[in-house]
Amino acid sequence: MQDSDGPVQAARPPLVVQGGMGVGVSGWGLARAVSLAGGLGVVSGVGLDTLVARRLQLGDRGGHLRRALAAFPHPEVAGRVLQRYFVAGGIGARQAFAAAPMPVIAPGRRAAELALVANFAEVFLAKEGHDRPVGVNYMEKLQMSTPASLYGAMLAGVDYVLMGAGIPARIPTLLDDFAKGSRGELPVDVAGEGEPALTARFDPGPLLAPGVAAGGPVSPPARPRFIAVVSSHLLAAYLARDVRTRPDGFVVEGPTAGGHNAPPRGQLVLDASGEPVYGPRDEVDLTKMSALRLPFWLAGGCASPDALAGALRAGAAGVQVGSAFALSEESGLAPEVKRLLAEAAEAGTLRVRTDPRASPTGFPLKVAELPGTTSDAGVRDGRRRVCDVGYLRVPFRSPEGRIGYRCPAEPVGAHVRKGGQAEDTTGRICLCNGLIAAVGLGQRRRSGSVEPAVVTIGGDLRFLASMVDAVGPVPYPAGDVVRYLLTGAAAGR
Repeated sequence: MQDSDGPVQAARPPLVVQGGMGVGVSGWGLARAVSLAGGLGVVSGVGLDTLVARRLQLGDRGGHLRRALAAFPHPEVAGRVLQRYFVAGGIGARQAFAAAPMPVIAPGRRAAELALVANFAEVFLAKEGHDRPVGVNYMEKLQMSTPASLYGAMLAGVDYVLMGAGIPARIPTLLDDFAKGSRGELPVDVAGEGEPALTARFDPGPLLAPGVAAGGPVSPPARPRFIAVVSSHLLAAYLARDVRTRPDGFVVEGPTAGGHNAPPRGQLVLDASGEPVYGPRDEVDLTKMSALRLPFWLAGGCASPDALAGALRAGAAGVQVGSAFALSEESGLAPEVKRLLAEAAEAGTLRVRTDPRASPTGFPLKVAELPGTTSDAGVRDGRRRVCDVGYLRVPFRSPEGRIGYRCPAEPVGAHVRKGGQAEDTTGRICLCNGLIAAVGLGQRRRSGSVEPAVVTIGGDLRFLASMVDAVGPVPYPAGDVVRYLLTGAAAGR
């Protein structure tokens, strides 16, 4: 993709990177608005197959997905996805969504096609009608679903790939292989085992070879830049040491950032409220980051012009901002969730808890305490445990050597039958269902209930008063947030 000055990839690194948030919070509309305003818009690639399947079942309001699917370079693949999930006029208000296939190490054709098309569609819509760069964000923990999803984003010309929640050492090689036209492989962790012994593979040839684009077979996609999300200069140095693992830059995320946080270094210590205690060992040495000679962005409490100026003076390329964009007009958060967050934040009553147990991944998770969500013990305990989306399931090997899948947020009995420990299930929240519910697409149950939301946001919302003064009340336009933040650029140079 080119602009008037040549390839986007050769341009100056963006000063403002929009965080890839939740499932559907950083949707294509938000990413497009941020990119058009001069930042790097980033779509969340997590759970896109489920989101697209559900939006098609709701009738694809506005026709955006059908427009994107019409641009998919293999029409017969997109046509099958449309035929499986699209419901003209939408399903009934009480009708359950048909499920997307749950992730497994070797997905079938239907699962691979849906992941391909969904990730293509989201990036295509974010890039539609302009030549500014767009990124996509994935979680390293979701190893089984990454290869097909990433290839779909590359088919749409994604410019940057960002990944955290783990050690994304194999992503540079995966991108290289796809850009060469080769199949991609990603090692998959198996519960209770050391070095990954299983591999998730995606070979576009057998899946797409029968299809022909309008002008002939599709060429291998261009390689996007890769940005690793880290919380330690030690991890950054580890990744930068070898060309096979070296990213094109880093996002350095502090413990106030929303979503998943890295656990504190050393032995876990909890404070009186049961939250992890972070100390000097968790501070990132920015001098050592600069010595790696790769661009880096600071994240966590950086939603102000002063924070951007300070980051630039410290040698960073800029800042990554999430929470400020989560409250914007274009954010995918359900309107009621935005309203509750804004009202509580402005009143000074919003509590955001760093919960060490909530996430099945084992990483601490920022959880906003809002009525009607799973942060309410009554709501959480009243929810019937069910695992029917499955992104955070991990493979395990049975005594007979067979591979199965389990998650500590699934029903306790099922988890124990699969060899898991009952104590691992305590306090766990089904993030798959809960985060999808936060964007208004929660599953409708036969009981008549709808899955309750899990809401995550940054732990430092002191920016909000100044943000509202500068750009208006919540929800404000995302483009105005970018322009406000960029006013700090001159002071940092």
